[in-house]
Amino acid sequence: MRAIVYEEFSVLPQLRDIESPSTPTAGVVIDVEATGVCRSDHHAWSGHDSTISLPHVPGHELVGHIASAGPEVTDFRVGQRVTVPFVCGCGRCRWCLSGNAQVCPNQTQPGFTHFGSWADQVVIHNADANLIAVPDDLPASAMVGLGCRFATAFHGLRVRANLNAGETVAVFGCGGVGLSAIMIARAIGAQVVAVDVSDAALERARQHGAAHTVNASGKSPTQLSAEVVAQFSEECPDGVAVSVDALGREDTIAAGIASLAPLGRHVQIGLLSAPPVIDVGRVIGLELSVLGSHGMAAAEYPEMLDLVGDGRLRPQDLVTNVIGLEDAPAAMEMLGSSTGSGMTIIDLSR
Repeated sequence: MRAIVYEEFSVLPQLRDIESPSTPTAGVVIDVEATGVCRSDHHAWSGHDSTISLPHVPGHELVGHIASAGPEVTDFRVGQRVTVPFVCGCGRCRWCLSGNAQVCPNQTQPGFTHFGSWADQVVIHNADANLIAVPDDLPASAMVGLGCRFATAFHGLRVRANLNAGETVAVFGCGGVGLSAIMIARAIGAQVVAVDVSDAALERARQHGAAHTVNASGKSPTQLSAEVVAQFSEECPDGVAVSVDALGREDTIAAGIASLAPLGRHVQIGLLSAPPVIDVGRVIGLELSVLGSHGMAAAEYPEMLDLVGDGRLRPQDLVTNVIGLEDAPAAMEMLGSSTGSGMTIIDLSR
């Protein structure tokens, strides 16, 4: 099969013919229809992820059809169209059995723990616990982002923060995850203020549902939080209900926590290179919640898929570039310098 392979970190990957994968006893092999180009792929290629063994095939956001299934797979059939969370649980531990496979200690991740979906085929382990059946009539562009950026944002907002219609949300960072969070918050019925240093990113945030925007350039966390709160002076004069850091910066975390009303919830999605300093006194005094979001278990997908199915959530609107597999190495390299907020997907039929 065709696959994008790198044998050294930060050295341009190559399109190669490699051996097709064998089918695990409890897993499946999927014919990849389309797969995403995510900044996490670039972090792994750059050598920032200790789970990567070389040579390696990247890719963790995907939609496709089951090509073969192991004898222990009972809930899915060959030919079925499926997607999958980027975090796949073992299906047997206490966390998986409680519906929290995203924190499974024995998790696997295509494109990280084993060869990923920048290939004609990809293996998914423990298929019954991790696959999600998706409709045949929805475009691949609506499905690909559900494995990572949309799943992480949905889990953070709806499950961890229990966001409800009518609440106020501040999203710091309008890249792929940030825009996903904005779209999800609007689909739920919340009001959103988007924060970024780029006017172009803020315009895109408005296009995807942000009612208010704040340019963070040159502002301290205190100044930024005050401006964010001012955007909701009528709806929520004491602060916002939920803040989301989609960047992974200490200053945006500080601004997010400072913008929260009493009993507010801060959702941390952006990764940091070192632990941040946060205002613990404010967290205690206002009884704030600081919540992490690391993907989403397959068990939580039905509500998000309902939003996609009825058109309230349109992940395909984030797709700005569709390429073939032969263009993927250049796309990987571009991730290191790109500041665009759109989504690139690889169409395996090209």
